[in-house]
Amino acid sequence: MSQSTPTETAPGKGLATGTLGLVGSTVIGLASTAPVYSLAATLGFVVLAVGAQAPIAFILAFVPMLLVAFAYRELNRDVPDCGTTFTWATKAFGPWVGWMGGWGVAVAGMVVLANLAQIGGKYFWLLINEDIAQNTVVVTATGVVFIALMTFISYRGTEIGEKLQNVLLGIQYLALAVFVIAAVVSIATGTAPEEATTPTLDWFNPFAFESASGFVQAILLALFIYWGWDTCLALNEETKDPERTPGRAAILSTVILLVTYVGVTVAAMAYAGLGDTGLGLGNEGNADDVFFALKDVLFGPWAWLLVIAVMVSAVSSTQTTILPTARGTLAMAAYRALPKRFGMVHPKYLTPAFSTIVMGIVATVFYVGMTIISEDFLQDTILSLGLAIAFYYAITGFACVWYFRRSLFDSARNVVFRLVFPLAGALMLTAAFVFSAIDMASPEYGYTVLFGIGGVFVVGIGSLALGVVLMVVWSFFPRAKPFFRGETLNESTAVLVPEEVTPPRRSVDGGRA
Repeated sequence: MSQSTPTETAPGKGLATGTLGLVGSTVIGLASTAPVYSLAATLGFVVLAVGAQAPIAFILAFVPMLLVAFAYRELNRDVPDCGTTFTWATKAFGPWVGWMGGWGVAVAGMVVLANLAQIGGKYFWLLINEDIAQNTVVVTATGVVFIALMTFISYRGTEIGEKLQNVLLGIQYLALAVFVIAAVVSIATGTAPEEATTPTLDWFNPFAFESASGFVQAILLALFIYWGWDTCLALNEETKDPERTPGRAAILSTVILLVTYVGVTVAAMAYAGLGDTGLGLGNEGNADDVFFALKDVLFGPWAWLLVIAVMVSAVSSTQTTILPTARGTLAMAAYRALPKRFGMVHPKYLTPAFSTIVMGIVATVFYVGMTIISEDFLQDTILSLGLAIAFYYAITGFACVWYFRRSLFDSARNVVFRLVFPLAGALMLTAAFVFSAIDMASPEYGYTVLFGIGGVFVVGIGSLALGVVLMVVWSFFPRAKPFFRGETLNESTAVLVPEEVTPPRRSVDGGRA
């Protein structure tokens, strides 16, 4: 119910419209992937899994990301709804699949927020006092402060968040540019460490992988570092030209990320080599954070720049991770897939106020809880993240094909962008999900073992299974019944999207009651 006059004056779900352009959307899409942190936390493990084939692993992982990005673009053009996967999958496959797609987005956000908070807290203190950075209580408390701060910024609106992200992303790319330039200059001048190695075309050979298991592990890790570009689609209702701009920003974000990741990977491998001792990227002691291992040797007295970059990357992604999750739950509430309060929009800031606050609280509880249980368990949660990502991206790809099934062969363009690309991307991600789940079940995978199987598998599959339980429970509530009967959102339903690019007046429940 709306407290404005007629419903027409408050179209959509009550969000502020027309606040983001192509540049702003692309910046948020890039910032959501936390490029510096993602590389720091992933590059070493990819090298451990596939050695010199790390660059081609990043390229191959990019393929399903790009293909699914086209699915997002096509669906967004027809249905520019901030519920993204939830809304599209519901319209394509019905309420049960749609609800689980929305849950996959929420799970991924919750898990990564906890890990981003820990990294932000740890690197904040590494700048000040390395001894304090080893204090779990202090680091955890600092991480909680970062979550609270970014939740507040998200609560205040996308414009202030966009301005902040411009600065934070600029710092990240400055640090990466300096890293690559310093590595290349060091190699060219002969001042690189003895571990340095000359790049070869074999690094880009897709047939040189020695282990199928290592290949799958590397691809899943690489999927994680690309994940996040879809944030710009979740902000589609707040974007100028919502039918086109978010899709373009998604494609642009993924391409920029490909160039960034492959370029930095080649520079790091050439400078540090692939050995399993010293600075080598094959050294397990360096895998947790490649940049931290190389910073003193490569940057000397300017090593703090890389520390700041990783911290900024984690903190900035904390804010951009809250944005899509809060808008996803807002959309679910608008169509009665969640309790009504999740659909509340702040009367002044025009943001999903309740959903944003809940996201911050849930992420904090999860982070503190996992830290208390075991820091190793917290590490396993990030390793399990690839399952949730592959899960909801694959659903989106399949949803694109089925939603447009009646017009797939109307033109060559539709065949390519609505059938071939989305279907291929979805099948690749489904395969990655299945093979990864099998690998993760091994007790040797990850840092913990639960019930005799890998803790990563328990967390990854268990979190998705929890969604099934919650979905079934919610389906028995009176408010939920119209959604699960396919009445509030179905293939022919006109979705709750803005009709104009002017900020709507107050809407307290996100639209339709």
